[in-house]
Amino acid sequence: MKKLKELTDAKIESGRQANPEFMRRVDEIIKKEKEFEQGKNAIKIGQKAPSFELPNPEGKPISLDVLLENGPVVVTFYRGSWCPYCNLQLRALQAKLDDIHALGATLVAISPQVPDGSLTKDEISNMDFTVLSDQDAKVAQQYGVAWEVPAFLAEHMRVDRNLDLEKINNGNGDILPIPATFILGQDGVVKWSYVNVDYRTRSEPDEIIEALKNLS
Repeated sequence: MKKLKELTDAKIESGRQANPEFMRRVDEIIKKEKEFEQGKNAIKIGQKAPSFELPNPEGKPISLDVLLENGPVVVTFYRGSWCPYCNLQLRALQAKLDDIHALGATLVAISPQVPDGSLTKDEISNMDFTVLSDQDAKVAQQYGVAWEVPAFLAEHMRVDRNLDLEKINNGNGDILPIPATFILGQDGVVKWSYVNVDYRTRSEPDEIIEALKNLS
């Protein structure tokens, strides 16, 4: 089975072949954002993670405190089901979910999409982890991973991809989460994290599994 990085790298290369000028502009934006240290305010290892209660696809509120009663929690922020890199990540995590569960952990994936829009019903039925909706990006802000989308990317999503983020996110069309993953110990303290403003790169599921092994 291919590593997630191999899949995302292939997706990036495909994008470069199809639209080199667009990808060149994305490279420039990401370089600038990294220079300004976007994501530097993300919660750090050793800090207590902010608690939250967010709706699942059926609208049922799910509390972090309740999830932590069962063991460590892996919290991953993703942009939405419209993002191809996010979909690669979620599928890769699903493929490794048995290993995550075997280590006593729960996986939670959070995006700004409305509860019935984060994934299709068929996709939800095939996902064995919890998908939550952070429509106003308040939880992303509390975790320090909320990102104001640069104008060039916002225009690309609106014009080239015909994405109405205000509708998709029920009012929030400007703020998306930086793709980030946090492993919380049962005490709610951050034990491991991955934060990268480059939305085309993600933490490898095997890295998450190795970090969970170190917890135990």
